[in-house]
Amino acid sequence: MHVIVATDGSQASLAGARQFQWIADSREITEVTVVAVVSPYAAVPFANELTERRNVEPTEFSFQAEAAAAVDLVAGIFDGWGPTIHRQVRSGSPAAEIVRAAQEVGAGLISLASGGRGLTATILLGTTAARVQHSAPCPVLVCRPTRTGDEPGR
Repeated sequence: MHVIVATDGSQASLAGARQFQWIADSREITEVTVVAVVSPYAAVPFANELTERRNVEPTEFSFQAEAAAAVDLVAGIFDGWGPTIHRQVRSGSPAAEIVRAAQEVGAGLISLASGGRGLTATILLGTTAARVQHSAPCPVLVCRPTRTGDEPGR
């Protein structure tokens, strides 16, 4: 089975990827594609909370480079786990591009975190997660990191 693991550069998405790995059976998964989506209409750069910012001036931000750094960090969770790991940075609507990535590879599962951005204390299911669930061609695992920051297997 091929699994899409989505990241938006948030700590929640990193915790969600760890939760997926903790509950998944690597013997049943042949490939994992870690996907980040950069919105071409974003007023702010890809908000990567996972790595040190390499550029100090806002004009030097590379949306693609920040997204790629987040994808690399999340993909690192799966190093040595078993399945082949792929990395993608896509451009467009996050939900639409995650669904499109799943369709392109014939994914058997999409895993993403809810509450990575926005009003996380008041919204049960994030907008992107809800949209992916509505349109996905396969089952969707929505991971919700605990509020205390405790992660399984840590």
